Formats: sequence, C-alpha cells, structure tokens
Amino acid sequence: MGSCAAETVETDSLGRRTGPRRQHTNEEKLRIVRETHVPGASVATVAQRHSVNPNQVFAWRQLYRRGLLEPNVARGSAQMLPVKVSTPTMLPTERARPAEPSNRGRPKGSSRLIEIKLCNGHSIVLHGRVNTTALSRVIDLLVQR
Repeated sequence: MGSCAAETVETDSLGRRTGPRRQHTNEEKLRIVRETHVPGASVATVAQRHSVNPNQVFAWRQLYRRGLLEPNVARGSAQMLPVKVSTPTMLPTERARPAEPSNRGRPKGSSRLIEIKLCNGHSIVLHGRVNTTALSRVIDLLVQR
C-alpha cells in the first residue's frame, strides 16, 4: 500500500467545511473533466483521485459542454458592448392593441417572442429565431455582474 498525505480540514459541529476552499484553475478543471471522458472512467473515481467533490466535477462538465472552460473563453474573450439605457421622451397615449396572431408559415409550438425581465426593471426582448448558444452566454455574463 502507498502512503497518503492527510489533509487537515476544519469543520463545524455539523461536519461542514469552514476553512478556506481550494481554488482550481481552468486548466486543472479542464484536465479533470477530460479524465472523466476516458472510456470506462467514473466521475466519482476521478473526483476522489483529485480530492474534489463529484458534484463539483459534474458542474465543471456542464461548463465544459457549454464551451466555458476553454482557455480562450476563460481569459475574457466574451466582451460586453457599452449601452445606454434611457427613458423614452414621449409616452404612448393609449395601450397598443395586440395584433391578431398569424399561424401561417410557422410550425406548431414555435415561439415568436422571448422577453426576459431583469430585477432592475429593464427587460430584454428577442424576436424570431434565437441563437441559444449566444443567448446562454449573454445570460451567463449578466448573472456574473
């Protein structure tokens, strides 16, 4: 049997970790995730080998699938564009009437409009087809702010 280095972990009375947490670089996360993709590999075994909680490895795998662990993405390749939010100079005098829905040329169940209401009162409105990858990245950037 080989010798194991014991790691001292501070816990509270319920066994929850209280000490400082280990920060993993994106390169480490990427290397660990790639180990889980080897045929026959178990996420639990790989996580244990690196002293990481398996749930954390599953979260990193999800980031990997979304392309957010790649080195070029991690270094800030996604950039926000400057915008200016202002109130309209003229308010409508009456509410707009909803247009009659037209189902011609659209497959059943498809959506024409997505509205995302932000907690600050602003909203994002998307019309027509939506690039889900781009939308996912925009939402991730907004959540990080």
